[in-house]
Amino acid sequence: MSDKKIHKTYEEINARIKAGEAVVVTAEEMVGIVREHGPEGAARKVDVVTTGTFAPMCSSGMFFNFGQMTPTIKASKVWINKVPAYAGLAAVDAYLGATEPAEDDPLNKVYPGEFRYGGGHVIEDLLRGKKLLLEAKAYGTDCYAAKKMKKEVGLDDLPYALLCNPRNGYQNYNCAVNLSDKAVYTYMGMLKPNCRSANYCSAGELSPLLNDPFYRTIGVGTRIFLGGAQGYVTWKGTQHNPKAPRGENGVPLKPAGTVMVQGDLKRMSPEWVRGVSILGYGSSLALGLGIPIPILDAEMAACTGVSDAEIFTQVIDYGYDYTNGIARSYGQVSYAELKSGEIEVNGKKIRTSSLSSVVKAREIAEILKKNICDGKFLLNRPAELLPDGRE
Repeated sequence: MSDKKIHKTYEEINARIKAGEAVVVTAEEMVGIVREHGPEGAARKVDVVTTGTFAPMCSSGMFFNFGQMTPTIKASKVWINKVPAYAGLAAVDAYLGATEPAEDDPLNKVYPGEFRYGGGHVIEDLLRGKKLLLEAKAYGTDCYAAKKMKKEVGLDDLPYALLCNPRNGYQNYNCAVNLSDKAVYTYMGMLKPNCRSANYCSAGELSPLLNDPFYRTIGVGTRIFLGGAQGYVTWKGTQHNPKAPRGENGVPLKPAGTVMVQGDLKRMSPEWVRGVSILGYGSSLALGLGIPIPILDAEMAACTGVSDAEIFTQVIDYGYDYTNGIARSYGQVSYAELKSGEIEVNGKKIRTSSLSSVVKAREIAEILKKNICDGKFLLNRPAELLPDGRE
């Protein structure tokens, strides 16, 4: 075999996909391939590595157009099933956030934060074919005289529905514990007092951005699996932090990169887009996201071959430190340890629980793998890569 360093282009990889010759493996499978053949050997063998994650992603929502009426209306306030949407866009355009709670949720009057229904549930209900109550109010103008609208709508009744999420796919995230003497209810779930539980939210070695730690292949226009359909990365997500500290393998040790993504909601599936209620926190949206990683060279092979045992995160106290802006780590743990079901914190062994489904993440990676192998999913060269912190 030639000693020449391997280097592939997007065009070459797509040509192999179209010809049915591309070698596609999941990120889990790539760990063993790199271990056996080394990065250079793995780069010669593999063309694409598929990733996946399925977890609550709060910074999500839907842009939608709900159609005009006679006389016409310029809505200033909009609700779907009593969940407020933001209407400061145009006549009948609005944005519905996944964490927005229903205004008439009776439980919230007794237990603030314990919403049973919110924007994420509205989005799922639309995907399930349900008819929902849409209400709109307006102040009235010469060109938009109507002041009220009320009608039932399903997804097919909306002229336009775009899932557009400002921050998804976090590259690593905290392991949450509670060092206080009372239970706390957070977006990381309920945490038992006195450090008796630990929650985390990442698919580890399957997670998309952990397989491209320096964002060499991910950017504007990257085609992805989103909610059961094809979607796109549109830019860095909010709170994108590529300057987070990294381990020797380049993988961030703390929350780092994020992506902004979008896709046609009408092509998605409720299997991969689900409203969730997090006790004491509120509503959110559990979402399936997968990004194919082209193996352009040995460096990309090495990055996609990193295992759970080589990916670390920080143990953070959500009982006091987090809400008071104290950046203090109570230890560093690997995802292999987290997935084992038990870690040690301050000399004490505690049980772990994940908000992210590894089973669903694995399924997403397999679906992407099959679609690419079948020639149904080609790779896009990004128009601009995500900022890597070196600018």
